[in-house]
Amino acid sequence: MSSALLILADARFPAGGHAHSGGFEPAAAAGTVTDIPGLESFLTGRLRTAGLTAAALAAAACHRAAAAGAGAAAAAAAWEELDAEADARTPSPAQREASRKQGRALLRAARAAWPDAAWPAGPSPHHAVVLGAAAAAAGGTPLQAAQVAAYQSVAGPASAAVRLLALDPLRAAAVLAALTNSIDETARLAARHADGPLETLPCPSAPALDLLAEAHVRTETRLFES
Repeated sequence: MSSALLILADARFPAGGHAHSGGFEPAAAAGTVTDIPGLESFLTGRLRTAGLTAAALAAAACHRAAAAGAGAAAAAAAWEELDAEADARTPSPAQREASRKQGRALLRAARAAWPDAAWPAGPSPHHAVVLGAAAAAAGGTPLQAAQVAAYQSVAGPASAAVRLLALDPLRAAAVLAALTNSIDETARLAARHADGPLETLPCPSAPALDLLAEAHVRTETRLFES
């Protein structure tokens, strides 16, 4: 993986990821996750559902970034179609809003880093779509875009868990390390569909995450936006 792609995966890249817990904050508030074993279960479930969906969208976006070379109309249509697919795969209004907020933040940072690249149209595209476009701008492949998306789907919640539950950061890092093979497997599965019809993109459901997101957005006091 190139250094440019490592920038995208770095939590210090100013794309707003630090403000989102990926559903971990409401899970912790509900008492669903209280310790390291609970964190491991939460991250595994999130990777297999929301993580796979995001990775597939990012891989497809990276592959279709080449459509920008076919003309503005073709590029606009490709981004619009991808964004609609992301919307359809995000049934929770709260999660759709969170995804678009993250997409907006990532788009600003990525445009500054790679100003000559082609970017999704609209003020607030979905995060996974922007991530795939950014991976392409950084010279990455659909598989690499999927790897970054899959990794981010668990790294953010793991960081949030340390802050919210005062978990041992070394043990939380060990949980992430134990998931690396699953992250790579998820990315490979997602990338297999990158050049196919969009309706074939994996989209496993995660109703628990949807319910947690809707409960979280109604909470008056919270540390994270999602």
